[in-house]
Amino acid sequence: MPDHISLLHYLLYRFDLLRLHAHGESLQGHHLGYRDYEPLAMALVLMVMIVYLAGEVRGIVKNTEEAVVPENEMTLRTFFEVFFETFYSMAKDVMGPKNGRRYFPLIGASAIFIFASNAIGLVPGMAPPTANLNVTFGCAFLVFLAFNYYGLKENGMNYVKHMAGWGVFPSFIPNLLLAALMFPIEVISTCVRPLTLAIRLMLNLAVDHLLVSIFMGLFAIALPLPLMLLGIIVIVVQTLVFCLLSSIYIGLATAHAEHH
Repeated sequence: MPDHISLLHYLLYRFDLLRLHAHGESLQGHHLGYRDYEPLAMALVLMVMIVYLAGEVRGIVKNTEEAVVPENEMTLRTFFEVFFETFYSMAKDVMGPKNGRRYFPLIGASAIFIFASNAIGLVPGMAPPTANLNVTFGCAFLVFLAFNYYGLKENGMNYVKHMAGWGVFPSFIPNLLLAALMFPIEVISTCVRPLTLAIRLMLNLAVDHLLVSIFMGLFAIALPLPLMLLGIIVIVVQTLVFCLLSSIYIGLATAHAEHH
């Protein structure tokens, strides 16, 4: 087992050892699968926590007569209100009021999951699931499926025609020539988007978490504090960048219905 591990990493490692021991097998020559499902397990734990906290906030708001009045101190309800209001304003500015409200559930869910996944890396003994490419690619691929679905739903075949550059020239033959040139380029550009989203998010979080862990292992608590402050900035910026790019992709996919 490697020296640098998280608490969940260690628990899953012990679980695999117990599983081998129960079957009367030795560690030598066997592949321990804890490295494969640790990020997924951590992501599932965080999703359960987010759903639970969201339910708590919903209960507070539903059972409070003065729910529309903001609280004077930072509470769970205040955090959720400020957090989602920030990302709703961003989505509304990028996609417009109508589309911002319509597609905000995806943006808001992505924001809270990525933020929580990033922030858990600041807790000693925890590893952020977003430092794993499988998790970040899953998030990005969901956005990829969503904005293509929204584009086809809003524009129909005009969404495909727009990717092919159809209608730029009035004559028939130039349209075919332009489509043959533009469509493969647009398809490749569109398919690369989830990969760039995933790699950007994963590399920033993985490097930041590794630096903080190394310095915390080498020195006292006071020295890694500047790196932890830098990590907080990285956490916020990466969440904003992911959601901003997702909003832009959805906005571009759904905005062409007005022009056809």
